[in-house]
Amino acid sequence: MDFNSIKKRAEFYKADMTKLLRDLVKIPGESCNEKGKVERAAEEMRKLEFNKVEIDKMGNLLGYMGSGKTLIAFDGHIDNVGVGNPDNWTFDPFDGYENDEEIGGRGVSDQQGGIVSAIYGAKIMKDLGLLNDKYTVLVTATVQEEDCDGLCWQYIIKESGIKPAFVVINEPTDGGIYRGQRGRMEIRVDVKGVSCHGSAPERGDNAIYKMADILQNVRSLNENDANDSIEIKGLVKMLDAKYNPEYKEAGFLGRGTITVSEIFYTSPSRCAVADSCSVSLDRRMTAGETWESCLEEIRQLPAVKKYAKDTEVSMYEYNSPAYTGLVYPIECYFPTWVIPEDHPVTKAMKESYISLYGDKRIGNSETIKTRQSRPLIDKWTFSTNGVTIMGRNNIPCIGFGPGAEAQAHAPDEKTWKHDLVAAAAVFAVLPTIYTEKYS
Repeated sequence: MDFNSIKKRAEFYKADMTKLLRDLVKIPGESCNEKGKVERAAEEMRKLEFNKVEIDKMGNLLGYMGSGKTLIAFDGHIDNVGVGNPDNWTFDPFDGYENDEEIGGRGVSDQQGGIVSAIYGAKIMKDLGLLNDKYTVLVTATVQEEDCDGLCWQYIIKESGIKPAFVVINEPTDGGIYRGQRGRMEIRVDVKGVSCHGSAPERGDNAIYKMADILQNVRSLNENDANDSIEIKGLVKMLDAKYNPEYKEAGFLGRGTITVSEIFYTSPSRCAVADSCSVSLDRRMTAGETWESCLEEIRQLPAVKKYAKDTEVSMYEYNSPAYTGLVYPIECYFPTWVIPEDHPVTKAMKESYISLYGDKRIGNSETIKTRQSRPLIDKWTFSTNGVTIMGRNNIPCIGFGPGAEAQAHAPDEKTWKHDLVAAAAVFAVLPTIYTEKYS
C-alpha cells in the first residue's frame, strides 16, 4: 500500500467529514430518539456509493462497502447524552462551532466523529482500490448505547445473525489504541421493614436502619484492602494472583469499584418508621469478575446475611423502546472485555497505525504533549459496545477513534479535525493489513 496516498486522501476529505459531523450535531439524538441522525448518516453512505445501506428494526444503521469473504466491522453509536445545565456551555451545543483545528458540539467526541471517520475510511478504501475479494467492511451507526451499552449489538448478532471477524470500536481514544475496558453492572438491593408511628419507633422495624448497615458494608467492599485479618476484603483483592487467575489483565484494566448511586424508600408519612428501603449500586468490574460473582459478593456481606429474610439482591433490566418502537429487553450487565496484546487483531491495528504515523500517539499542538506521555496501547475508563460484542459474544474488539475520552459527557465538548483525518486513514489501511498478514 501507498501510505502517503492514503494520508493525502484522508486529508482531501477533511472538509466533507467536518460538514457531516456538524450536520449530525444539529440533529437531536439522545437515546431512543436517534432517527434524524441515522437518516442523515445513511444519506451520506448512499452519496458515497456504499454497496448496501440498511436500517434494521431497532433503528441501527448498517452500511456495507465491498463484497469479500471476511466481514470487518467499524462500530460507533450515534446517540448522545443531553447537554446538562446549558449555563455550563460557552456556545450552543446543537449549533456548535468550527475553526481551523476544532469542531464543537454535543456528540462530536462521544462519538459521532468516529462514525464520520469510519464512513470516509471505507470511501478511501474504494477510491484507492483497496477493496478486494478478501473482505467486506461494515460501518454501523448504532442506537441506545448511552442508555444501555451493547444492546444494539446483541440485537445485531442474535437477531440479524451478523458476526464479524472482529470489530473496531471507534469511541474516542486520544490518539491511542485501546484493547479493553472494565465492565459494569447495575445492582439493586431491596430491604423490607415494618412501619409504625414515629413516636414509638420500637414498635416497628426501620428499613432505613437496616440499609444503613448494608451500605457501610458496601463502602468497606470498595475501600478495604485484602488483608487476611479483614472480614470484608476489598475489591482490590482481584489484583492479587491469590484471588484472581486473571490478575495480570485486571492490573492492566484497573481494580473494580462499587458505589451507591440512588436511594429510595417508602413510609406512611414523615411521622412514621420507613417500611422499605432500596438502593442502586454502580459496580465496575475488572478482569475475572462476573455478574454471578458480583451479586454473590453482595449477598455474602455480613449485614445482608443478617437481614437475609428481608433483603433481596438483584440486577436491573433495560426495556425502553427504540425510536422504531422495538423493545428488546436485556439485563443491565455489561461485561469486562480485554483483547490480548499479542492477538492478531491487536497486532494488525498496531501495524496499521505505525505504518502511517509511527510508534507514538499523534495529535495537534493542543493535544500532542499529553498524548505522547501515555502509552500507545491502553484502555478506556468508560464502557463501550464491546461489552456485548466481545464481552457477551466473544467477537474480538479493538479500539481506535477520533476525539478524547475526557470530552465525553462534558460541557463545551469538542474534537479535532486532525483526529478525524488520522482515524479515517488508519481505518482505510487496517482491513488490508489484517487480511494479508493476520487472518
